[in-house]
Amino acid sequence: MVPRVPEGLESLRRIAFNLWFSWNFEALELFQELDPALWEECGHSPVKMLRLVKQSRLEAASKDKAYRDRVEKIHDKLEAYLNRKSTWFTKNMPKEKKDQPLVAYFSAEFGFHESLPVYSGGLGILAGDHCKSASDLGLPFVAVGLLYRFGYFSQKINRDGWQEANIVDNVFHDLPVREALAADGKTPVVVELDMPGRKVKAKVWEVRIGLTRLFLLDTDLPSNAPDDRNITYQLYGGDHDMRVRQEIVLGIGGVKAIDAMGLRPSVFHMNEGHAAFLGLERIRMLVDREKLSFIEALQSVAASSIFTTHTPVPAGNDAFDPKLME
Repeated sequence: MVPRVPEGLESLRRIAFNLWFSWNFEALELFQELDPALWEECGHSPVKMLRLVKQSRLEAASKDKAYRDRVEKIHDKLEAYLNRKSTWFTKNMPKEKKDQPLVAYFSAEFGFHESLPVYSGGLGILAGDHCKSASDLGLPFVAVGLLYRFGYFSQKINRDGWQEANIVDNVFHDLPVREALAADGKTPVVVELDMPGRKVKAKVWEVRIGLTRLFLLDTDLPSNAPDDRNITYQLYGGDHDMRVRQEIVLGIGGVKAIDAMGLRPSVFHMNEGHAAFLGLERIRMLVDREKLSFIEALQSVAASSIFTTHTPVPAGNDAFDPKLME
């Protein structure tokens, strides 16, 4: 049975579902104080903490006026941050253009906080910091990635000095994620992709990082074949065939997901080449919908695409056989 958050502490749930807490430590302290030992067991996850903490502890906290006041103070701070009238963007973008641009940022991994383990290392931390900075600046900005059921393995050194891999099953209801909704604000977003000889569906989840919205695709659905359900099982897992399938879901599926939510980015930013397929899907959409020629669509996509590389050496980049790509 999931504990009920008592009256007076409802704001804890809103704080728990916005990764703004990851750079506001006083917010994290609210959850730690409920049960320090459980906080460690939960891996410092506010959402998991609210699911596992004893009801009696929540009731006691709700009767502590000083604690309630701190919850509301920090919640007010979050709301003030989300509703700022003056940001770098509002100060530097001409008024007539403020509602026009939208940046869509694609990455295979995002590192914000240990409570959302969908990252491996530097590339993910870079992507996470990019999203946090976009929020601080008030940029019209969304991000797209994959929601990995098993994330990336954690490392442990055994008594003999050898590395051991520890793989943890990410229970989604313990993560700060919610179903992404279509443009109607009611329908959960599920996109369909073409794979050789079959269709693959991907459900879309949403994460809030301050003002930034992150959309994560998940193929672990009963309607998919077992080999397709595991596309989003592990970050950087599997062989080259699996990596190509992951990149199709990220690039093509990500563009489809954004479109299903009624978002129309002006710029698409690829953090490394994992999302390169997004260019093909954007070209297809322009040819089908806007009736552009292939060359016109190619030029339009090239002019509105940004690419950054994190590891500019051969060992840090994928190389696929042309036959596999075909």
